[in-house]
Amino acid sequence: MSGTLYLCATPIGNLEDMTFRVIRTLKEVDLIAAEDTRNSIKLLNHFEIHTPMTSYHEYNKMEKGRKLVEKLQEGMNIALITDAGTPGISDPGEELVKMCREAGVEVTSLPGACACITALTISGMPTRRFAFEAFLPPDKKERQQILAEMKEEMRTIILYEAPHRLVKTLKELAGILGGERRITVCRELTKKHETAYTDTLEGAVQFYEEHPPKGECVLVLEGKSKEAAEEEKKARWMSLSVEEHVQMYLDQGLEKKEAMKRAAKDRGVSKRDIYQEIVGKN
Repeated sequence: MSGTLYLCATPIGNLEDMTFRVIRTLKEVDLIAAEDTRNSIKLLNHFEIHTPMTSYHEYNKMEKGRKLVEKLQEGMNIALITDAGTPGISDPGEELVKMCREAGVEVTSLPGACACITALTISGMPTRRFAFEAFLPPDKKERQQILAEMKEEMRTIILYEAPHRLVKTLKELAGILGGERRITVCRELTKKHETAYTDTLEGAVQFYEEHPPKGECVLVLEGKSKEAAEEEKKARWMSLSVEEHVQMYLDQGLEKKEAMKRAAKDRGVSKRDIYQEIVGKN
């Protein structure tokens, strides 16, 4: 019978966040696949875990992933850990899980610390709906495309960023999303000097230019407000003449009565106003 891949969440700062279940599992499995064995050995030594370890990271994820799947198919139980937090979230563990699923190997997740959720819950931003973007891509074209999509995003947005790039990214966000958009910058999560700084994007740029940040950052941005979205939508409609607006719906196959009704709703006026505007010009 095939073995099981265990996705084991590890602390993102405070070692007391390690769960009893993860400690037991790491001691019981046959092998631990770690993103950085030099970093993980410190964690394993702290909890007196002596299970053999192998490296699995971004640069060997395909080749090593296939070898790990073979071991799992032979009956070996393997635990996957990342440098910090939950495997599979913005790290190569995603690819290994996909390989296991395709090979029919069982995968289970042992919950624990996760930086994006930890930041979201202390940010003060709406938590019911959110979009996780992780690190913005370095490719300029792809980055601009994602930023353009984020501008229209109405859900809370979560990003990761390194401290030395924080100010540059905040300026970029302010330029695309607007300087008045609210943001909470979370740093040193679960550690002694944990901070959650809330301000506008413009204010955050000024603050971090004066106080250079240390430690990995999680940015929690408020989404585009419903009111702002409605105002922009209305402005787009108002750029059309009434005749053009109605004709747009006629071209879509709607009856004239329904086309005028839709145009009236878009423009925030009565159907009678639309009718009189059209009749008055004919």
